[in-house]
Amino acid sequence: MERKVHIQLSRRQIIKAKLRKSCSCTTKRLKNIVMDFFPVLRWLPKYHCREYICGDVMSGVVIGIILVPQAIAYSLLAGLKPIYSLYTSFFANIIYFLMGTSRHVSVGIFSLLSLMVGQVVDRELLLAGFDLNDDDDAISNSYEWNSNNSNVTTFNLTLGGLNAECGRECYAIGIATALTFLAGVYQVLMGVFRLGFVSIYLSESVLDGFATGASLTILTAQVKYLIGIKIPRSQGHGIFLTTWINIFQNISQANLCDVITSVVCIAVLVAAKELGDRYKHKLKIPLPTELVVIVVATLVSHYGKLNEVYASSVSGAIPTGFIPPQMPNFNLMHRVALDAVPLAIVGFAFTISLSEMFAKKYAYTVRANQEMFAIGFCNIIPSFFHCFATSAALAKTLVKSSTGCQTQVSSVISAVVVLLVLLFLAPLFYSLQKCVLACIIIVSLRGALRKFRDVPQRYHMNKVDTLVWCVTVFSSALISTEMGLLIGVLFSILCIVVRTQRPRTALLGQIQSTAFYEDDWEYESLCPVPNAKIFRFEAPLYYANKDFFLKSLYRMTGLDPTLEAAKRKKNEKKQKEHLKEGNRGTTVKGLDQADTALHLVPKQVDFQTIIIDCSSVTFLDTAGIITLKEILKDYSELKITVLLACCNPSVIDSLKRGDYFGKDCKKMHELLFYSIHGAVQFARDRKLVADGSAV
Repeated sequence: MERKVHIQLSRRQIIKAKLRKSCSCTTKRLKNIVMDFFPVLRWLPKYHCREYICGDVMSGVVIGIILVPQAIAYSLLAGLKPIYSLYTSFFANIIYFLMGTSRHVSVGIFSLLSLMVGQVVDRELLLAGFDLNDDDDAISNSYEWNSNNSNVTTFNLTLGGLNAECGRECYAIGIATALTFLAGVYQVLMGVFRLGFVSIYLSESVLDGFATGASLTILTAQVKYLIGIKIPRSQGHGIFLTTWINIFQNISQANLCDVITSVVCIAVLVAAKELGDRYKHKLKIPLPTELVVIVVATLVSHYGKLNEVYASSVSGAIPTGFIPPQMPNFNLMHRVALDAVPLAIVGFAFTISLSEMFAKKYAYTVRANQEMFAIGFCNIIPSFFHCFATSAALAKTLVKSSTGCQTQVSSVISAVVVLLVLLFLAPLFYSLQKCVLACIIIVSLRGALRKFRDVPQRYHMNKVDTLVWCVTVFSSALISTEMGLLIGVLFSILCIVVRTQRPRTALLGQIQSTAFYEDDWEYESLCPVPNAKIFRFEAPLYYANKDFFLKSLYRMTGLDPTLEAAKRKKNEKKQKEHLKEGNRGTTVKGLDQADTALHLVPKQVDFQTIIIDCSSVTFLDTAGIITLKEILKDYSELKITVLLACCNPSVIDSLKRGDYFGKDCKKMHELLFYSIHGAVQFARDRKLVADGSAV
């Protein structure tokens, strides 16, 4: 077979061509750049109103109704006021409508990101000397936002360049916006430098394990609200265990009113979810259970005066309208620069994976790089409006697609619903108990926590992936969410390295009356190939597994050429000494002269050819090439031929560059074959020629 000759352009020519293409400035190119950056300009003029509007309005209203209670609830995770969660939901929907390429993804607050933001906010508040007891009346219940008057406790401190009059809430949102701004910048930079490949290291097992482990942490953080106890917020590693220890130490202080409310709310929410799952094919829209529970619980709390009579913790005042935009504080960014990295990676990984999943399901395409820009600007721009980190969320996206969503017009409808709450309805949630919000959060974790039921099936499917999932879950829960993600990625990569370091190896036999060969260990009735051993190595050959390759080859063929060569040299030396002594009439002790000569002759091997099946060898590095050259040399000293079969073009090129086939590749036709059967036939013909010449 002759290889095609490819015309190679020089790097200079390639760079010039790319610069000429990217730096050309024409009206058409400018238009394409703008329309690529704002995909809404392409699809909105082609919007089929009669066909799409009903589904988009329906899904938009449903998602908006779901967003409101979730936004208020997830503010507990982020350690911020509910108003900021509502701002986040509003701006994220508008920006993704303009810049996103997915038709179905729902972008907004996400429980995992809220948790990660909350952990950073709590840490920085603690370092700044603030009290993390968020049930303080001065902060929680007597809070009104006004441009001229802020009834917030202030501290006489200079914190990260902020004004001394900045209180706990001001500092908390300052940290959150700085963190969100940096996460968005990182995501945009990843898009600029085409670093989307980073997400490929977040395998499904790692992402599922991270979500499940973080869900355990979220659940743990909400237990104190469920039972109405006040415990210190744990910081650093081991939050999961520390929090549970504090819960059991203070369980006697549980608020009976909160406990009863939590039991009732969880029972109602779980029952409604189960009914919804069972009859979802009959329901055109999902039941707005969360909203109903919040409305009823707020009315009961308000008219029953649960806060005043039973000291039940409530959400407090939620102001209406918008706070004037403010630039994120750059003096705080150095404190959260590292924390923004996992936040950015997790955010775009979930967004891109969901976008591609739904694009495949509904037969359209998304641009991963534009998705990174979109989610990046969904963080950068809202950070000027007192918002925190966002990404796509699976649960809301599933609801969105199931309620008839056709385009991102539904996101605008959802934003309008949130806007109505922001402008008019927010103060009505003053008496809403925090335990109700905790119930909504915990019930929303059902999907992630149910992953534990899938462990046996996952283990049956792939043991290594199950191990990666378990390591990620327990490290995310028991150490910290960020460390859990890092440990999961590193452990996943380590598993891949180990699997290539110790891959499967096999000796092959011939399938009767065919030109095909398979694993002699796995299949019965295979015919051994006379005078040849066929060895398969199922991995790339590189520096980390070259020793395993050699050990496996020697073990399976039953011959170590180095040891055999040394043994033969030793026997030859002994034979020469014996011949000298034989001339003097001496013999080896216990043997006569003829037996001694037979004893010193080395044992003959039962094969003269080794064929290496390289069909699974995807690449060779320098160490791999040297290893193949060494075994070629070592076996040739024993009069054993080594042949290579089924090499891919990149492996052949590596062998050529390493002079494996000799100068000018003169021996290539004798050492390389495009099929195992071709190598076997060559070895047989060579044996026949050798036997004929010997006769």
